[in-house]
Amino acid sequence: MYHKASLKQLSQNLRSNMTREERHLWYDFLCMLPQRFKRQVPVRRYILDFYCPSCRLSVELDGAQHYEPEQLTYDRQRTKILSQEGIRELRFTNREIHENFYGVCEKIRQVLEEIERGPFPPL
Repeated sequence: MYHKASLKQLSQNLRSNMTREERHLWYDFLCMLPQRFKRQVPVRRYILDFYCPSCRLSVELDGAQHYEPEQLTYDRQRTKILSQEGIRELRFTNREIHENFYGVCEKIRQVLEEIERGPFPPL
């Protein structure tokens, strides 16, 4: 996968300045999973909030700005491009992190298990 070198500095800055919701999801769940996630990963022209390379799974947390029409269009295009790269994207709102943290974690866990099982059931 290719990414612009200019995103490297931005991704490092974002890792140093995670939102409260990103810190909560990272420190209280993702960093403890057996599947290794990385934070603020440049992929193509985007920066993924959390990315598990082995499962090709991106987990994105959306703040209020993601409800603006321009941002919705941008997010749809981004999801399409990432999908073409073979990356599955899960999106959650910051509100979901506050109000249903365990539900968010369970959904991520379910998707990871689904991915690891693969398209065919075990014999």
